[in-house]
Amino acid sequence: MFWKMGKKLVKLPATEVDMTAAKYKPQRVQAPHLTGFWLKLFVMLIEAPIIGSMILILLKNKNRITEILKNTVIPEAPMFIPEFPPKESEPDVFCLEEDGKPEERVELALQCLPDYNPGCIWISDPTAPFRYWKIRDYAYAYKSKLTTPSQVAEHFISAIEESNNKNPLAPLLISYDPDEVRRQADASTQRFKEGSELSILDGIFIAVKDDIDCYPYPSKGGTTWFHELREVKKDAVCVSRLRCCGAVLVGKTNMHELALGTTGNNANFGTTTNPHAPDRYTGGSSSGSAAIVASGLCSAALGTDGGGSVRIPSSLCGVVGLKTTYGRTDMKGLLYHSGTVAIVGPITATVEDAILVYAAILGSSPAERVSLKPPLPCLPNLSSCGSWCSTGSLRLGKYTEVIAFLVEKCLKCNFLVTIKLSLDFLLQWFNDVFSTEISDKCEDILNQLSEKHGCKTLEIVIPELHEMFIAHVVSIGSEALSQLNPDLEDGKLARLTYDSRINLALFQTYSASDYVAAQCLRRRLMHFYVEIFKKVDIIVTPTTAMTAPIISPAALTVGETNLRVSGSLMRFVLAGNLLGFPAISVPVGYDKQGLPIGMQLIGRPWCEASILRLAAAIEETCAGPKKMPVQFYDILKGNLM
Repeated sequence: MFWKMGKKLVKLPATEVDMTAAKYKPQRVQAPHLTGFWLKLFVMLIEAPIIGSMILILLKNKNRITEILKNTVIPEAPMFIPEFPPKESEPDVFCLEEDGKPEERVELALQCLPDYNPGCIWISDPTAPFRYWKIRDYAYAYKSKLTTPSQVAEHFISAIEESNNKNPLAPLLISYDPDEVRRQADASTQRFKEGSELSILDGIFIAVKDDIDCYPYPSKGGTTWFHELREVKKDAVCVSRLRCCGAVLVGKTNMHELALGTTGNNANFGTTTNPHAPDRYTGGSSSGSAAIVASGLCSAALGTDGGGSVRIPSSLCGVVGLKTTYGRTDMKGLLYHSGTVAIVGPITATVEDAILVYAAILGSSPAERVSLKPPLPCLPNLSSCGSWCSTGSLRLGKYTEVIAFLVEKCLKCNFLVTIKLSLDFLLQWFNDVFSTEISDKCEDILNQLSEKHGCKTLEIVIPELHEMFIAHVVSIGSEALSQLNPDLEDGKLARLTYDSRINLALFQTYSASDYVAAQCLRRRLMHFYVEIFKKVDIIVTPTTAMTAPIISPAALTVGETNLRVSGSLMRFVLAGNLLGFPAISVPVGYDKQGLPIGMQLIGRPWCEASILRLAAAIEETCAGPKKMPVQFYDILKGNLM
């Protein structure tokens, strides 16, 4: 794929690369895991004028950043935003109008869903398997006068008060006003009395990540000071669309500070813990959003995803996280509103709820309609008889390079003996996980999709995955720094958490030429993926290479830096961000410790309908029963579990 020219490596043009010859080389982030005193000392050193530069250069060299960005000739021209080929057609879909009213889109989305059967919604059956209440369950209960949004609001407020009394602090919400929740719920209750509810989302409790504007709450971005510089005067576009549908917006969820991490650690307010295991991280950066859904307190929450920040916590908390195509949702009203890797997306308990919330918030900004020319958004028609047939037609791509070593003969003592050796398989990207329980569970889902729906799984090869990692880190880091730089003056940097300061120190070392080189890699990698998508409809991977990591006690007070864990959590998610593809994480089971495992589906540009269709099939027929989280609240019936 390259040759040497003096001291530099010269890559072949992407169009000349034999993709089948690419070999996966596992890469581990080379960086120290620090907390407590050593974390404070490390930050002091890297912020020092001379020694700091030396340490950061060493880190960049160890992770091949300098080699790939400065010492390699990349023949492709830069691609500064994702550029997509024409959209492939999707069978059996409903098309929506971006310019239509959000409540009208939600109504059409409702028609895409299978018939609703309330069953024994209000009859307690201790033998029934655990299930999350869906949005349609709440709507049925409201319409049937089994309860009201106001009653549910009181259950919600009681549960939040109980959650906030934990020691150590582990808040789900960091901006919250119970009177504001009551006001919205009372208005919804009145609409139901009058028979004038706005949509299926009327009276549905939805939380908003703290980097998305939701009036009257401040947007702190998980910091202690960002709201001092930036007043919130109105809702972000995505939030205003939910409000038009009658949603009860309960407050701002906790998050990894400034979205600069993937564990969800936040020493400013307390670290939100995983509802399935309170001694473990939720994943981040949309930590509170995933946890509040997993704990049953909200049917949905909004998160942002610039490096897996919707999909990672959804996977670790056992819920659904949808990352839309770049440009499909309007980013106006977000802290990071002008980057090229991030989107706003829904986190929900079920796939059908993700479809409903996605229908409400979708709609490109005027500028992106000019530059990206997005086609009409589509949803899968799950109500038709042909839905399962459409699922069976999907071709799934899996990168599992297998190298088998078999020695059958050897010469010994002047005669030939045949030795039967068991195959020693070296399993690659799909299986590059901390525990084979993760890859085995995802493999089992693929087998079930084949048996129950006729889906075909094809082997694919994805070149230059480490280059993908580097190009993404440089892109998201440079773009974040460009938006934060004006606000980091006057001692504000020192008020950030230690791990944020480490990341920002690294980002400050990226030059303009590094950023351009990363965009050249973006175009190169886009070519590889476009070629792959000529053969398959969806790329399947585990969402994360590990289940929820343990929280170090010292990390609760001073934070921690563990870029190796971040690398493992981000291993499979980056194509969705750097290249802008839609992707979804859907829960598929648990490991032996009862920790959730997620499976990721990556689709072609603008093909959200295909990944939602497959996710619904996995949830409905393949994933098995759900386990009730250790920390769970039934706010529909009012039982605190």
